[in-house]
Amino acid sequence: MRIIRKIFKNSRSEEDGIFFNEIQKILGFAPQNLECYRRAFTHRSSNKTDSKGNPLNYERLEFLGDAMLSSVIAAHLFNEVPTGDEGYLTKMRSKIVSREHLNELGRDLDLIRFIDSKVPTQHFGENIHGNIFEALVGAIYLDRGYVYCEKFIRKRVIVPYVDISRLEGKITSYKSLLIEWCQKEKKVFNYDVFEDNGADGQKHFGVKLSIDKKVVAKARATSKKKAEEIASKRAYFAFQERIDNK
Repeated sequence: MRIIRKIFKNSRSEEDGIFFNEIQKILGFAPQNLECYRRAFTHRSSNKTDSKGNPLNYERLEFLGDAMLSSVIAAHLFNEVPTGDEGYLTKMRSKIVSREHLNELGRDLDLIRFIDSKVPTQHFGENIHGNIFEALVGAIYLDRGYVYCEKFIRKRVIVPYVDISRLEGKITSYKSLLIEWCQKEKKVFNYDVFEDNGADGQKHFGVKLSIDKKVVAKARATSKKKAEEIASKRAYFAFQERIDNK
């Protein structure tokens, strides 16, 4: 029995060592409380709880990380764009912390390789990448505080991705842009969404986007929101010259 316990202990130590090294490479500094980071990659499907029966997963850390990202990015924009008013700064921050961008950050770091879940990774939607990136930021704050959290966000988000002039022209929602244009031009638009299940058996949604009763774009995706956004993007490029010159 003692031999078995010793082998198990050594195995866990080796596993912790590997996890520690990988996390340190991503952070750029040594983590102190490794359990914060383990929780950042624990999916609710694992059904883990603490001694009081509270769920142990990344969702609360995701909430905290979202707040920290917004705080650090807001401070950066406030200092970098002294002429920007509240509306401008809010819009720019939204572009930086958009779901699409957070998903990109999570994918670039390949954070999903650390996920602890009973659900196969191929069944997760795209947002899992952004969710665990936010959770990682929350874990950094709990482990090392605001200064280290700001250091990480600056290294992984601000320096490589935040270009003010480029962001000013970045479109974060083609649907919102198209609706705004249609309303201004007094055009009647309609998103006709319907279930469109393919041969693979996975649930999909199809959408037909009509403007002034004419179908201008079609799309198919795993969610209504995504299908509408894809159709809107296709419509935008069809009417780009007219929209950009509105």
